[in-house]
Amino acid sequence: MTVLEMGKKAKAAARVLASSDSMLRTKALNALADALEANCEFILAENEKDLQAGRDAGMSTSLLDRLALSEQRVSSMAQGARQVAAFADPIGTVMSGSVMPNGLQVTKVRVPLGVIGIIYEARPNVTADAAALCLKSGNAVILRGGKEAINSNMAVAQVMREAVESAGLPKDSIQLIADTTRQSSIELMGLTDYLDVLIPRGGAGLIKATVENAKVPVIETGTGNCHVYVDEFADLQMATDIIFNAKTSRPSVCNAIETVLVHSAVAEKALPQMKAELDKMNVEIRGCGRTKAILGDCVTDATEEDYYKEFLDYILAVKVVDSIDEAISHIAQHSTGHSECIVTDNFTNAEKFTKQVDAAAVYVNASTRFTDGGEFGLGAEIGISTQKLHARGPMGINELTSMKFIVKGSGQIR
Repeated sequence: MTVLEMGKKAKAAARVLASSDSMLRTKALNALADALEANCEFILAENEKDLQAGRDAGMSTSLLDRLALSEQRVSSMAQGARQVAAFADPIGTVMSGSVMPNGLQVTKVRVPLGVIGIIYEARPNVTADAAALCLKSGNAVILRGGKEAINSNMAVAQVMREAVESAGLPKDSIQLIADTTRQSSIELMGLTDYLDVLIPRGGAGLIKATVENAKVPVIETGTGNCHVYVDEFADLQMATDIIFNAKTSRPSVCNAIETVLVHSAVAEKALPQMKAELDKMNVEIRGCGRTKAILGDCVTDATEEDYYKEFLDYILAVKVVDSIDEAISHIAQHSTGHSECIVTDNFTNAEKFTKQVDAAAVYVNASTRFTDGGEFGLGAEIGISTQKLHARGPMGINELTSMKFIVKGSGQIR
């Protein structure tokens, strides 16, 4: 099936979804979750094909981790769908209402966006998360995953389509593009007659290409050059624990940190303590001259490019700074606007950091790894928006809706 044909089918399905009963969509989501768990063995077998292809191609450990599914991860996908199913239905929610002096009744209500396209890379869990959120919010979705996860994605999509249809909704509410060539991406980006919004979810290259080439509206998501700033008033053990978690718990994801900034007043003590912990996971440190002077030749000289880079690996850029203002200035220059953290016991510095740092999520004394729809109480997420228009941060069901004004009169003319 061509991308154009998919667009036509999605548009038709979107009309059904927009007027569908909330209970029917909830039923479909629960059926989808049950089907994922019931077909776990099939999904894992298809995932193993992708993993083997990745190993044969020399894929890095961190990327293989992004690609890998397990019984626990499939169960988490199903549980995410159930959480979304349990949320209040956003469609038809009255945002405001008033009666004009001329008697017109004006009501502002939530409505689906329509047809949502999602381009993503080697994350098969995104296939389930995105479908669940779109279904709950009354949207049809066209998914275009990367070639690295094609077998996994096709298996998950097949299971979900059958489940949705069995519940009484169009199976074309969820569609997956099987063609993983660049051409299919270009066609999706140009599907102006059928696609209402396109959401890229992946690395900087994918997002940049989508923003620059798409002819349909794009919500920019994902790239995470995240920082931790260790203030002069920080609890250094807390800082070490946060840095270790934010870098090593899952380095291949966008909410992992890539740079640590350390105040010079505590650097002599903080850096060796931090490195001793990071050594447990063989994290490579790329540091400034002052970092190297403290830690020695085990540190690789950091380039300016390193401070901009999303490593998605066991690599960390480190810089010693002389003030909170210098830290904030560094973040302003290098951040992608995803998640930023300060570790401090000083209330004034914490307030200054949260007010002046421009990011979707700003943390005080907590790991950036919490920037996630599930952790923020949204259930599954469609992505983490790093832009400011319409949606910012983890995008749940409300962020997949728009507004409609319903105006009722009794023959008024202007």
